[in-house]
Amino acid sequence: MNNNNGASPNDAAEFDYVIVGAGSAGCVLANRLSADGKHSVLLLEAGPKDSNIWIHVPLGYGKLFKEKSVNWMYQTEPEPGLNGRQVFQPRGKVLGGSSSINGLLYVRGQHEDYDRWRQRGNAGWGYDDVLPYFKRAEDQQRGSDKYHGKGGPLPVSDWRHHDPLSEAFVLAAAEAGIPTNPDFNGATQEGAGFFQTTTRRGRRASTARSYLRPALARGNLRVETSALAQRILFEGRHAGGVAYKQNGQLRIAKARKEVLVSSGAYNSPQLLQLSGVGPADLLKQHGIDVVLDAPGVGNDLQDHLQVRIVTRCLQRVTLNDIVNHPLRRIWAGAHYAALRRGPLTIAAGTSGAFFKTSPRLATPDIQIHFIPFSTDKMGENLHSFSGFSASVCQLRPESRGTLRIKSADPSVPPEIRINYLATETDRRAFIDGIRILRKILAAPALKDYCAEEVYPGSKVVSDEDLLAFCRSTGSTVYHPTSTCRMGNDPLAVVDQRLKVHGIDGLRVVDASIMPDLMSGNTNAPTIMIAEKASDMILEDAKLAM
Repeated sequence: MNNNNGASPNDAAEFDYVIVGAGSAGCVLANRLSADGKHSVLLLEAGPKDSNIWIHVPLGYGKLFKEKSVNWMYQTEPEPGLNGRQVFQPRGKVLGGSSSINGLLYVRGQHEDYDRWRQRGNAGWGYDDVLPYFKRAEDQQRGSDKYHGKGGPLPVSDWRHHDPLSEAFVLAAAEAGIPTNPDFNGATQEGAGFFQTTTRRGRRASTARSYLRPALARGNLRVETSALAQRILFEGRHAGGVAYKQNGQLRIAKARKEVLVSSGAYNSPQLLQLSGVGPADLLKQHGIDVVLDAPGVGNDLQDHLQVRIVTRCLQRVTLNDIVNHPLRRIWAGAHYAALRRGPLTIAAGTSGAFFKTSPRLATPDIQIHFIPFSTDKMGENLHSFSGFSASVCQLRPESRGTLRIKSADPSVPPEIRINYLATETDRRAFIDGIRILRKILAAPALKDYCAEEVYPGSKVVSDEDLLAFCRSTGSTVYHPTSTCRMGNDPLAVVDQRLKVHGIDGLRVVDASIMPDLMSGNTNAPTIMIAEKASDMILEDAKLAM
């Protein structure tokens, strides 16, 4: 092995599989690959154990947005399409990864998303291929059916709080011509209804809790926290292990079978580039020996953008009113402590809708997240007035960006350029989406709740003004993907079995392999990817015997 940077391979521990990153995908892999007891598995996590109490309270995600102990706290470079603003990019740095700090929504995306992946040459990734893995993962509160599974590791539950505002939004959407849909993950996504969440009895069900915890007693699984991967170690073009730093010491873990990179859409391409797999010119610029000139590593970055409308509420039924009233705040905490119900079970969307901005579209291109509270920025104090929010999210942006290392030092954050609103399609979707959302908010079912639109405000009407509002306030929905894209073209990073092109013994398993951004939230699809990958890895291990 080369590039071990002072650590002796003779002191290295050996495992069949070394997994880098204990997030939405890594915890799944650790569970599935260690299940039969035949394979030794090491799981490396740069962050700590998931002991922060707010991880386990659903509404606690608001406390974790800027909690450095469990969050990478990334920022984009100045975004040209957003008036040169930098956009905050929270990512989980803790057991469970972003599944420990996310908004808990369980949305798989549209059937057509996966069929599009297959049509782009990725055999085995069509909707009919991936549905069994969604079902295998799921422990659906409503029971099993054609689209859902029961008894899997991942709890999927209905919301445990009655909220008249969220119900009124669904009724208002129907009045605006959007049909009611009881299951966004069923036969079709289109419509308005309530989101399900990755919770069980009012507590967050991260992959650390649902997949990793049941596997911790296995003698063939070892988990190391506060272990920051420095680089993958190669023998020629074979990945033979990982160098990582823990408690100030450099350590080496050898992989007898494979190294599995599951560090997410930002950290996975960063690690590949740090290890000599990436655009050759970039690597040489930072003094990194080129193992493989792979110009696609870090390309094709996509993310969902959201633009929020804030409305002042006529009735004191919002979370703002609870948080800003000492007695009601105490009651909410006691209610949750006693019954695991009430306002503290609120996810990053209670009700919502999926709709088309144009009849020429085959499937919805907009997702609405409705939440019964309001704030200037997520993770900051709620407004002092009674207020609620509804955000417009374009589901399939055309804009793509890049991720590039800024240094050969693994502790230096990478350069993130997402390139929001770079195309006319993307800009038009937001303008039209805001207009349709306004129709919903003006429908009779919400008449008794809507006092006034706080922002953008009633004076913002023209296309130009609406786009200016999007540029000045748009922010991420926290769904970066596609930086280690799956495909067969020269810029694809992994093949349909998630093996890195041109390298032996190395796979990437996380949201970075998505050929493009799917039409929903990324946690459930990432778990599905890891479920499917675990089968492929074990199949290949049998063939190699």
